[in-house]
Amino acid sequence: MATADHLSNFPIDLKQYRKLVLDPARPQLSAEQKATLQHNIQLLRDAIVLFTATGAARGVSGHTGGAYDTVPEVCLLLSLFEGSEKYLPIIFDEAGHRVATQYLLAALEGSLPPEHLLHYREANSKLPGHPELGLTPGVKFSSGRLGHMWPLVNGVALANRDKVVFCLGSDGSQQEGDDAEAARLAVAQNLNVKLLIDDNDVTIAGHPSKYLKGYDLVRTLEGHGLRVFVTHGENIDSLWGSVAAAVAHDGPAAVISKRIMAPGIPDIEGSTHGHDVIPVKSALKYFEARGYPSSFAGDILLNIKPTAIPYLYIGSTKEVGANRVVFGEAVNLVLDKLSKEEAAEKVMVIDSDLEGSTGLKVIHQKHPEVFVSGGIMERGNFSAAAGFGFDANKFGVFSTFSAFLEMIVSELTMARLNNCNVLCHFSHSGVDEMADNTCHFGVNNFFADNGLSDVQSWLYFPADALQMVAIVQRVFFDRGIRFVFSTRSKVPYILKEDGKTRYFDGDYKFVPGKDETIVEGKAGYVVSFGEMLYRSLDAVLRCRQEGLDVGLINKPTLNVVDEQTIRKIGSSPFVLVVESLNQKTGLGSKFGTWLLERQLTPKYGYIGTTKEGCGGLTEQIFYQNLDPQSIILKIKQLSQ
Repeated sequence: MATADHLSNFPIDLKQYRKLVLDPARPQLSAEQKATLQHNIQLLRDAIVLFTATGAARGVSGHTGGAYDTVPEVCLLLSLFEGSEKYLPIIFDEAGHRVATQYLLAALEGSLPPEHLLHYREANSKLPGHPELGLTPGVKFSSGRLGHMWPLVNGVALANRDKVVFCLGSDGSQQEGDDAEAARLAVAQNLNVKLLIDDNDVTIAGHPSKYLKGYDLVRTLEGHGLRVFVTHGENIDSLWGSVAAAVAHDGPAAVISKRIMAPGIPDIEGSTHGHDVIPVKSALKYFEARGYPSSFAGDILLNIKPTAIPYLYIGSTKEVGANRVVFGEAVNLVLDKLSKEEAAEKVMVIDSDLEGSTGLKVIHQKHPEVFVSGGIMERGNFSAAAGFGFDANKFGVFSTFSAFLEMIVSELTMARLNNCNVLCHFSHSGVDEMADNTCHFGVNNFFADNGLSDVQSWLYFPADALQMVAIVQRVFFDRGIRFVFSTRSKVPYILKEDGKTRYFDGDYKFVPGKDETIVEGKAGYVVSFGEMLYRSLDAVLRCRQEGLDVGLINKPTLNVVDEQTIRKIGSSPFVLVVESLNQKTGLGSKFGTWLLERQLTPKYGYIGTTKEGCGGLTEQIFYQNLDPQSIILKIKQLSQ
């Protein structure tokens, strides 16, 4: 970890930012105005490269390119705000991962000390991966998830009819269906909303021009009725002329800035790597090329190290597996048994620009015959997977982050009513290692179980990589809608009571709806699943070492009651449900009712996620009081 000295000073003097007043009635920049803008753009771009690179150094990832790209637009908007009160002085952004922009603005206005930027995405720094209103001083809005901001900005414009309202956009965020609805309302109400869209042809998984042929921002927005101005984002004269014209236009307008991703950063320029955080080596190379001394950034970035909360877990292996990646490998094991022709006829796998994060990339590589790159369109892509599975003998596969499950609830009902076959993989469940923080928490997974009692959906949450393989192989060709959840974090392998044998190895067979007794107990039982099982196992084993004979149940099928198991544990002195899902909507909110319906009345408790996040990685679990010691405390309270 960096010493206090290395993080006590921000080496780029933000006081060198030169305030400028621009008037859209004067669309031509003077030489002095242009020089000032170019100075400000370079200053802020250097700052973004430096402090976002600290995210790479401390291992919490981040995003450099998007915020770096839109600095010219930001500088122009700040210059407009300086000259008139006709503008709402907030730079909304529908791409929340570009949060570096908002933190830099907070520092410029004095709400954050510049040196605090060097704690980008660090746990408890109040600088999480997306802007959160009320958490970070100077941040003026919460962006939520990608492509969700424009509809809200329309409402802001309706409430401020006398103001011009600006929103930054991107060719990625504009793929979301919300924006089509927002465009129609903005035009119908003639709202004074101005979009500044970074069209860099880069998203997480590739280039829209290649994977989403026919997608054209200009034709799309003009088709909705917006006035559209196309410009070269790196030509400040052209960009200002377009912004001035958009502001002068009466009604909604969009400035589409054509540029390559991360212009001027050789290692990531024009590539998908520009979407992510800049590697430390690339940042050092950038500053060296800019003429800074080697110690300028090196003294900071080379002295920041990833941190972890040390804890030696018992009951599980030191070796870990990435369930979200193993999902794709498990699907390949199923597809490998089919000919290419049979696989293409029977299975369709659709991605929503997250193939590298949700395990679909290995399917894309090994079985391209079944793979569709669907773009950032979760609602439509899910329905496409469902439509493929409309035939009883065909099966759609859909995957995205668990947080985005909330976006497809209506489409899910549609698929269920049509008896569609869809296998859904929702990764990044819970809160573990969720540096993107609250808006990316995948905690409302039970929203998927929204059908009536006469139609069964299946919610599966494997505890480790071996169980992930077993579940996927068992349920892949089941009919109906099935959900498989995984976490962003890697998880160890669960061990049997001998402390050596892997529980889900060997002759293990997964049985849908069947709970699994990991440890028998007489004093009470903990019920858990997923990434909380190994933490619960650690807590249970430590309690047993102290003489408290507590047992542990794994519940890999979340929404089905195992009558035999519930009667066993319901007849014990207490039951404690441990999960990282939303305490209001998760398993614990239901399990007590299931017990009472069967006249089972043990002491009952449940713990889950209860509050907005703290940023960082493993720290999220401790912050929510879901670590083993917190579980032990709850066990002891119930056992008294």
